[in-house]
Amino acid sequence: MWTFVKKEFLHIFRDYRSMAILFGMPLAQVLLFGFAITNDINNAHIAVLDNSHDVVTRAITQKILSSNYFILDRYLKTDKEIKPAFRKGEIKEVVVFEHNFAQKLKSEGVAHIQLIQDATDPNMANILNSYSTGIINTYVKEKLLPIKNQPMTINVISKMMYNPELKSVYMFIPGIITVILMLVSAMMTSISITREKELGTMEALLVSPIKPLYIIIGKVIPYAVLSFVSLISILLLARFVFAMPVMGSVALLLGESILFLFMSLSLGILISTVAKSQQQAMMMSMFALMLPTILLSGFIFPIANMPVVLRVISDFMPGKWFIIIIKNIMLKGTGIAYFWKETLIIFTMTLLFLGISIKKFNIRLE
Repeated sequence: MWTFVKKEFLHIFRDYRSMAILFGMPLAQVLLFGFAITNDINNAHIAVLDNSHDVVTRAITQKILSSNYFILDRYLKTDKEIKPAFRKGEIKEVVVFEHNFAQKLKSEGVAHIQLIQDATDPNMANILNSYSTGIINTYVKEKLLPIKNQPMTINVISKMMYNPELKSVYMFIPGIITVILMLVSAMMTSISITREKELGTMEALLVSPIKPLYIIIGKVIPYAVLSFVSLISILLLARFVFAMPVMGSVALLLGESILFLFMSLSLGILISTVAKSQQQAMMMSMFALMLPTILLSGFIFPIANMPVVLRVISDFMPGKWFIIIIKNIMLKGTGIAYFWKETLIIFTMTLLFLGISIKKFNIRLE
């Protein structure tokens, strides 16, 4: 029995993939969940529209920026600059001071501040609104309430852009589309090709006169069609069941989805060239695609709150860029001019994954 136990240990230690699953996956998951799952907001980019430019507005702005929650991205000059700034996705909140702020506060005893949030992520919008309101109320208690002879107050008015009702479905639908397309396309494609390798039929195809490119296309087309049908089903459910709007071009939405679909398929082909069995392909697809896509794509948890290392890793997650695109189209109604960089990144990833996959098939042929 002890000889058998020793043999089993040696067998496990020789299999680096098993070692990675036994020790690497748990550590990676603990680190991912520990650092990624947080509702705290740090370093959120905001803009300030100061129509008064007085001592009080500057003091309140400094009070907001002195916390670790906000980073001043820019000062706006007019109201017309607010929507373009939100559409570019560069800021999450705009703080607007009314005209003659300090003068109204002194003469009338009340002045108004408007907080405008990007509510495409309703959870973040709520948290940013709470943080900003709390900081302003703290300023009132510390600086204004001690003045007994002249009671003053600041009225905070909140406005949610793109999702005024703060429906959480507006956040979940883009993420669900991303996860489903990624898993269905990548995982099913990788398992299908790996099954051919296990059965030995892939070797027969590789030694046939058929070019590797045609083999890949033949394997991919059925899953591309099925994934596209899944996409249409999800969009119809989102529109007619959950009443999620599509503010932008439907044709552009479908075009970007098809691009992401082909990227996922090419990634599935790449996984199939590495995995030796269907089990390995499924494990790689689930743990290397599903968890990172959910945790590091901005689907649920804000990327800006994560450590620098995880933010860098998130840049290599295709889902991150697709969620940005789909939110811009569906909720903000923007065109490709606002997310051409994200589109180019996904297109480059598609060519890279497909090129590596074809190269690996060519090597096997040689």
